[in-house]
Amino acid sequence: MELEVYKISGDKTAKKVKLNDSVFGIKPNDYAIWLDVKQFLANQRQGTSQAKERGEIVGSTRKIKRQKGTGTARAGSIKNPIFRGGGRVFGPKPRNYYFKLNKKVKKLARRSALTYKAQDNNITIVEDFKFEAPRTKDYLNFLGGFELEGKKTLLVLSEPDKNVLLSARNLHNTRITQADSLNTYDILNAGKLLIAESSIKVIEEILG
Repeated sequence: MELEVYKISGDKTAKKVKLNDSVFGIKPNDYAIWLDVKQFLANQRQGTSQAKERGEIVGSTRKIKRQKGTGTARAGSIKNPIFRGGGRVFGPKPRNYYFKLNKKVKKLARRSALTYKAQDNNITIVEDFKFEAPRTKDYLNFLGGFELEGKKTLLVLSEPDKNVLLSARNLHNTRITQADSLNTYDILNAGKLLIAESSIKVIEEILG
C-alpha cells in the first residue's frame, strides 16, 4: 500500500510512502486485539477498593434480641449485613488485575489494529515537523489543515518533541505518542492516525 505524504499545512507533497504489508496489510485477528485491549485496560485499574465484612466492623457483639418468639428472623449481632452499618457480604478487596500476555500476541494485535486503520483510510502520513515554541494555536492550525478539529486523533512521532507535546496537552480528544510506545488501545481509540514520516520505519522495525 502506498500513501501520499502531506505537509504540516495539509497540502500534498510529491513524495509517497510504501507501507509494509506485513504490518499494515495482514489478516486482522480480532481475538488478539480483544486480549491486548483487555490487558491494557486491566493494567490501568488501581484495584484499591475495599469494603468491610462483618468481622471487620467495630461494634458490640451483644445479641440484640432473643432468639425466638419475636416473629422476625434471628439476629446475633448489630454487625449483621442486613442491618444498616453492618458488614458487607463478599465486598471488594484490594487486588491486582494484571495478567500476562505474550509479546507475539501483542504484536499481532497492533498489526491488526493498524491494518484496520489502513483499510478504512484513516492513516495520514505527515512530514516530520517541529515547533519553535509550545503553542496550542499552532497545533490547532495543524489539525485544521486536515479538517480534524475536535475529532479524536493520535499523532505518532519517531522521537519525543517537548514543544509539540506541550502544544497539544490541553486539547481534548488529542493524543501524542512515540512509535516505540504505540499500543493497540490508542490506535483503535483514535478516529484518525497521523504518523510522522520517520515513524514508519520505527514501527515496521518493531512490528515487522
